[in-house]
Amino acid sequence: MAKNYEEFRIHGKQMVDYICDYVKNMDQKTVAPITVEPGFLAPQLAKEVPELPESFQEILGDFEKKIMPGVMHWNHPNFFAYFGAGNAYPSVLGDMLSSGIAAIGFSWASCPALTELETIMLDWYAKALDLPDFFLSKSSNSKSLGGGSIQSSASDAIFACMCSARARAIKKLKGDNLEIHDSVYLPQLVCYASSEAHSSVEKAAKMNLVKLRVIEPDSHDSMRGDALERAIERDIARGLTPFFVVATLGTTSQVAFDNLVEIGVVCKKYPSLWFHVDGAYGGNSFLVPEMRRFKAGMEYVDSFEVNPNKLMMTAFDCTCMWVKNVLTFTEAFAVDPLYLQHQHDTSVVDLRHFGTPLSRRFRSLKLYFMFRMYGLKGLQGYIRRVITMGKHFEKLVKTDERFEIRNDVILGLVCFRLLHPDAINQEFLARMNASGKIHLTPAKVKGKYVIRFVANQENCNEAQIDGAWKTIQQFADELVGEIKPVEKKVRPRLKKLDRTHSQRFSFTRNVSQEIYERQSSIQKLMDGATPIVVIDTNDILLSLQKATLQNKEAQERERIDEHHSKCNGTNGA
Repeated sequence: MAKNYEEFRIHGKQMVDYICDYVKNMDQKTVAPITVEPGFLAPQLAKEVPELPESFQEILGDFEKKIMPGVMHWNHPNFFAYFGAGNAYPSVLGDMLSSGIAAIGFSWASCPALTELETIMLDWYAKALDLPDFFLSKSSNSKSLGGGSIQSSASDAIFACMCSARARAIKKLKGDNLEIHDSVYLPQLVCYASSEAHSSVEKAAKMNLVKLRVIEPDSHDSMRGDALERAIERDIARGLTPFFVVATLGTTSQVAFDNLVEIGVVCKKYPSLWFHVDGAYGGNSFLVPEMRRFKAGMEYVDSFEVNPNKLMMTAFDCTCMWVKNVLTFTEAFAVDPLYLQHQHDTSVVDLRHFGTPLSRRFRSLKLYFMFRMYGLKGLQGYIRRVITMGKHFEKLVKTDERFEIRNDVILGLVCFRLLHPDAINQEFLARMNASGKIHLTPAKVKGKYVIRFVANQENCNEAQIDGAWKTIQQFADELVGEIKPVEKKVRPRLKKLDRTHSQRFSFTRNVSQEIYERQSSIQKLMDGATPIVVIDTNDILLSLQKATLQNKEAQERERIDEHHSKCNGTNGA
């Protein structure tokens, strides 16, 4: 029989206790699930839905014994990978309340408070970040045409903005030729992003069926206006239409910041261009005035998004997106079946027009609780601590001459590596991750394999950083000690992890020389969520490649011989 809410009163309190105990005792767990292998879970669970109800205690017990061993503990004190994921309890309370109310916000009429609170929270947030007034809603700025909404992720926001930009560009190209289908103009459209931009830009371009032009950044990995303009001019000369530019504030690999002023000036020259800024990580830092130097140029921007879950402790999912002109943006998504229309639809922009999804959760409750329970001062204090912890780790790395730092340490991320070839650094990371004592991820920075150290957990402190550095040094001592003196141009001989685990824990994907050389046509943009592709020099793989080539050559010879045989037979007849 269906569970009632008196049972929830009991089980809900038990679940809160379980979550609190999990967070409190997380440091007693291994940071990463190093003992599990792919497919570990299916044999432990039933093959199908149970016929009869089971007790809450039994279900939670099975979760602890069977599922928890495969959980990555993103808020573990030794987790320094990716960008941290927020789990601040005020945002968890907002999620609980959203799930309990279970309102669906596809239109104002479907839940007026859901639509209006989302608008108000985005106005609060925009003001706290000191964004231009044109991003505010009409309720905060009567002259504004802009506003925003909460998206599921930064990838969704980028995709939605690219869709709108594409629709606007095609509308201009079509003019009065309404009988021509929009798809005719797709081969003409080009979007632009730095090689340091997130891979979701490439995915959005692929789904929008448009060309992506990758711009090489400067020595600080910042996209500059002159490089962008050269690419735009070349495309215009080819008869193409530039329509979308993405700049990044806080790149995934190393937290580099693109030059918004220069890019914005270029975009202003070309009316067909929509200028989007991906501030998923770095944009949150504008909560503190001292980081707003990177905000210069926002006056040129058409759309902007940040992830409070990355650098404002808020539980996922909650990407905040603003657009300069709501009507232009929503034109790409607006559909109005009768059952969705309501008497206020001319004075309120329904959330269903802000992207692909129709239905939306009451996600603004997370921001409502976070803003009120932390206050701006509390959030600013957290951002400043992240900056300080990053600088503290940078200082520690610089004391050890075996290491180098490969990025400008601005916002809690340090990209470091041993002064040894990439293969040694891959093994170094693999060993650290395989131990379960610490968890880190890699990136490619200026052509080198680096290890990323992100210090943005809510309660991160110097003692925690010092402990992590001690662990890193211990593994460096062990690895460097194994490197025997060898002749020049001969790679060091190491007692490596086995091939499978070395790739898994170093986040690399070994490919053949041929595939590697074609890689730029397969994947243009990389991020910290995907393996780094490296050339595989394994002798077995090389032998297999040679054998494959020989087989192909043999088959081709057989085909030619057979063809000649048939021809000779015909001539003889």
